[in-house]
Amino acid sequence: MSGPLSDAISMPVSAGRRDNTRFMISGVQMSVPISGRNIPAMTIQVEKTMALYPGTDMIVFSELAMHGPLHACAAEDPAVDEAVFQALAAKHRVWIIPGSYFVHREGRTYNHSIVINPDGEIVGRYDKMFPFMPFEAGVTGGTDFLIFDVPDVGRFGLSICYDIWFPETTRTLTSAGVEVLLHPVLTGTTDRKAELAIVPATAVMFSCYVIDVNGLDAGGVGRSLVADPTGNVVHQCGQVAEIFPINIDLGLVRQVRAEGANGLGQVLKSFRDRNVAFSTYDNGGASAYLDSLGPLVPMPKRR
Repeated sequence: MSGPLSDAISMPVSAGRRDNTRFMISGVQMSVPISGRNIPAMTIQVEKTMALYPGTDMIVFSELAMHGPLHACAAEDPAVDEAVFQALAAKHRVWIIPGSYFVHREGRTYNHSIVINPDGEIVGRYDKMFPFMPFEAGVTGGTDFLIFDVPDVGRFGLSICYDIWFPETTRTLTSAGVEVLLHPVLTGTTDRKAELAIVPATAVMFSCYVIDVNGLDAGGVGRSLVADPTGNVVHQCGQVAEIFPINIDLGLVRQVRAEGANGLGQVLKSFRDRNVAFSTYDNGGASAYLDSLGPLVPMPKRR
């Protein structure tokens, strides 16, 4: 019960109940300096979010929001950085996904993210599966998915930026029951326009919400957006700093999955009941044609 007991007693029973299919997520689109050192500014944004939108259940930042896009600015002591957000989550009783940050483990570099619950506990860790190659050179892709449950609300999953370009990632998550895809990104390139199409397409193809949070400055060109399971764009930011609270409806996800978007195609059921076996995934996806495309290297200068 979120309010004082006396308040609950004074209200009609129906008014005192919370609709647990609704959940407020506040995305934070903010500047990310090239030099990193962004945690103090992120702390201010958490405090600001909770002051302006006290009903917020979860706060999501953009990819590499903590330390920026340079490998040289990787977290020196990730546990110390994580503890800052753990304390904020516990203080405000809010879920926090503090974007991502480069970490070094066993001689390798990963683009890493965490999920912190309202008790300040880290309930999941995730390494970006598809680094933006060849430009994110030197970053190792992860192999484990991150799925977590918000008690009495629903099932959430996390992917980072370029991961969403590979539908297999979202297929795996939603086939395990994920209803909300959290998607921190750092896109400052011309393909942001493509992502603005990919996000709602992903939402409707997999009957889920997609919460796509981009940064500004060295953290991206903004234009964060949220799409619902019908493919409708619920909100799209401009290219300025913005906190955008969105009250998502998990009941809509469940209705669309059971009955189809607007009573039409029931996509997840059709995939489940398919007759075809996809040969493209045989032998680990080996393909003579794909091999013929050559190595994954930057486009050379035209001669």
